[in-house]
Amino acid sequence: MITDKEFTLRLIRQLSQALEKLILDKPEESLMQKELDFDSLMKDIFKFDFKELSSKSKEEIITIVNERQERDRKDYYEMLGNLFYYNGKVLNNNDFLDKAKTFYELYLQTSGIFALPIINRINEIAKK
Repeated sequence: MITDKEFTLRLIRQLSQALEKLILDKPEESLMQKELDFDSLMKDIFKFDFKELSSKSKEEIITIVNERQERDRKDYYEMLGNLFYYNGKVLNNNDFLDKAKTFYELYLQTSGIFALPIINRINEIAKK
């Protein structure tokens, strides 16, 4: 039996993977067929849409993530990094890119994973 937390974690990972493919400009046909609605996924995960999430400060978002179980935080940070990075690139929004950098750094710290693509994105954002 799947619990709400497991379901939410699965949604987070699904959204993060979809964003990763969009960032790498390699969207799969199946993603396009599913017509992933990011705002509905955001509402399922956070109970509000990206517009509301993006209006919050980094500190407010970190507080929201810190209310989750510690073992799940890395997944939230990775998803948030991808979400803000993708939207920052598409909308040419430096505030979103700054948030992406913060969440990517928190992902690296909490996961203990050496992720070269994420390190490269952090360096790319830092150069701007």
